[in-house]
Amino acid sequence: MQNSYPPPAAVPAPAGDKKGFAIAGFVLGIINLCSWLLPICGGPLAVVGLILSILGIRSSQKILAIIGIVLSVIGLLATIINAILGAIFLPDLLPQIQSTLGTSY
Repeated sequence: MQNSYPPPAAVPAPAGDKKGFAIAGFVLGIINLCSWLLPICGGPLAVVGLILSILGIRSSQKILAIIGIVLSVIGLLATIINAILGAIFLPDLLPQIQSTLGTSY
């Protein structure tokens, strides 16, 4: 006699699980740590990474969401500081840059 039991069904993820947001926020947080030197790239990446991480905080990947929030905040602060320092020091450095490149604007 052979048992004819059906195989166990896979348990689906909860419908409200937002682990994709948590993972995307984490990845953008990592990328943001590399792109904060260019404020035009670092700023938007930090904001989007922060929003996605906050949306993913209630998912099964809570740790990744928290890490994504921390990385995005660090990247956003670094981007803001870099933009402020660039605005302060660029007028002083611009003549040196122009003389080095041999251009005049």
